[in-house]
Amino acid sequence: MGIRLSQIVEQLKAQLVGDPRKMIRGAAPFDLAGPDDITVAGNSKFLKRIGRSRAGAIIVPKQIPGVEKNLVSVENPMVAFTKVVRLFHPEPEPRDHIHPQAVLGQDVELGEKVDIGPCAVIGDRAHIGSRVRIGPGVVLGDDVVIGDDVLLHPNVTILPRCRIGCRVIIHSATVVGSDGFGFATDGKRYHKQPHTGIVHIGDDVEIGAANTIDRATFGETRIGNGVKTDNLVHIAHNVQIGDNTVVVSQVGISGSVTIGANVILAGQAGVAGHLSIGDGAIVGPRAGIAKDVAPGQVVMGAPEMPQKLWLRVQRIIPMLPELKRRLDKMEKRLKKLTADTGE
Repeated sequence: MGIRLSQIVEQLKAQLVGDPRKMIRGAAPFDLAGPDDITVAGNSKFLKRIGRSRAGAIIVPKQIPGVEKNLVSVENPMVAFTKVVRLFHPEPEPRDHIHPQAVLGQDVELGEKVDIGPCAVIGDRAHIGSRVRIGPGVVLGDDVVIGDDVLLHPNVTILPRCRIGCRVIIHSATVVGSDGFGFATDGKRYHKQPHTGIVHIGDDVEIGAANTIDRATFGETRIGNGVKTDNLVHIAHNVQIGDNTVVVSQVGISGSVTIGANVILAGQAGVAGHLSIGDGAIVGPRAGIAKDVAPGQVVMGAPEMPQKLWLRVQRIIPMLPELKRRLDKMEKRLKKLTADTGE
């Protein structure tokens, strides 16, 4: 398969410096791209090496004078490169097909072109939109609602009454709608609290592999539009996550946390229950959040602190043994001086 560079430029609404007739047959990383590939140089590290690239064309943020290469200039090179990769690796069209080993309950509603794989189980009264692909071993509980253009990878479980929006991707081994971790104690034993709510996932969401998203005690655990979660993320009962927030691998979010829009939670961060993280905040890797985070704030460490303070603390920590040695020395001198003066 080959695509003329002029067609790629037209798709990206970009500017071209070079040969529009050049045939591009694939997309590849900067260091691996060959004469028939298009690649991307999205930052200064790669822009400095453009002259040594073997790529047939390079997506760049601006025109680079004095470089004899086919350069495709766009505002956001990484987004543009993502679109180009999809040109060469389009998603397969869903088939209108139900595998004979799939099990469908009563009164299931299916849209157009629904592809259901082997050993999938669809509960009673489930509603599934159009162009949905349901992989092998997927389980959908009773009264589940799935929007259009959804991809459920093998062994995804969506438990009763949960709602999934349109253009959602959920990766393997994820469980949506498990009971929250809620127990009342009488001092001798724990009594399980019923969780009668649901999980509601918005549009254009991607959920990584082996996520666990708990249903609400009452009401909804809600994942907003455009949210992206990495693998191995836990989202507890009644959590509310705003639009276009990113949750990186091994993050744990306790119950009833409210997270704003456009937030980043970096890997292994933990958030205590009933807290609020404002719009645009960034929580650093392995941070422990024990109090509210204001909109736009960048916090690091456990317990969390502003990033600038955290950086100062990190510079001091390696110096602590030497500071301790010097302090011990000063104490000895002070004791000696006190003894000599008789004070």
